[in-house]
Amino acid sequence: MAIRTASARWTGGLQDGAGAFSTQSGVLKDVPYSFRSRMQDGPGSNPEELVGAAHSACFSMALAFALQSAGFPAEEVATTAKVHFEQKDGGFVIPLIELDTKVKVAGISDADFQRIAGEAKAGCPVSKLYQGAEIKLTAARA
Repeated sequence: MAIRTASARWTGGLQDGAGAFSTQSGVLKDVPYSFRSRMQDGPGSNPEELVGAAHSACFSMALAFALQSAGFPAEEVATTAKVHFEQKDGGFVIPLIELDTKVKVAGISDADFQRIAGEAKAGCPVSKLYQGAEIKLTAARA
């Protein structure tokens, strides 16, 4: 079993405060985030951006594995995740994640490709985290 860690710290109030997050690997170290970077277009990152990075990476790997297992190894899988973050019922929610993937793969019918992509979306461990959110997939061969 793998255990991965990340940490964050925040100082100050919500709108005037600031924070930073880091990952165990050190790839992300003291990455700044703030109210402005989350709710507006201020400098820095935000949690939803990280959700999108995690989901697009996980799904890309899951789809590559599923295609390879079906006998159609992909040359490349490139996925973008659009994470919708909105206010609802006095709080904030992520009601929708849109995965848009372009795949270089040969020898597979579109019907089989779409079926395998859908199965990869359902089986991706990060997709399983968001069972309350709608996850839309647009899959195309590049």
